[in-house]
Amino acid sequence: MNIKKLTNMALLLALALVISVVELQIPMPVPIPGAKLGLSNIIILVSLYFYGFKASLTISLLKSFMLVLITGAVSAFFYSAAGAILASIAMVLALKFHDKLFSFIGVSEIGAFAHNLGQIIVSVVVMENIKMFYYLPLLVFVGTFTGFFVGLSSNFIIKHMKKLDIGEKLK
Repeated sequence: MNIKKLTNMALLLALALVISVVELQIPMPVPIPGAKLGLSNIIILVSLYFYGFKASLTISLLKSFMLVLITGAVSAFFYSAAGAILASIAMVLALKFHDKLFSFIGVSEIGAFAHNLGQIIVSVVVMENIKMFYYLPLLVFVGTFTGFFVGLSSNFIIKHMKKLDIGEKLK
């Protein structure tokens, strides 16, 4: 791994972490437990586009782990990590069809759904109650709006990074 790539990935991780910490201070307009804006996912989608699955997943999991160290919310790590893993897998698959089927908004929407699904799966295991899946449509509804904004923002950032030659798109 070259120095430029490592430095860019470290900066993306730091940025994702700062956005997550700031986002914790923003109250959700609707009081839905587990729902959040997911603004740091902009950084995850950008890292997925430029640096691939492994780098993006690493940034996602490190962000989740470091957020636990900052906030002390240990149980949130399991929800976040499961969502990050499923979202990264779903988004890398969707990104393969980016030019033909999906825009960045579509890739982000798929990632938001997978993240919510991961959170619900963890809650089913933790609570030992399959009925937690009833909560999924509500999370998906909120995730639709936040996923749209994340995808739109990612699109602008990726275009700008290409102009500045900051990252190299994977072949």
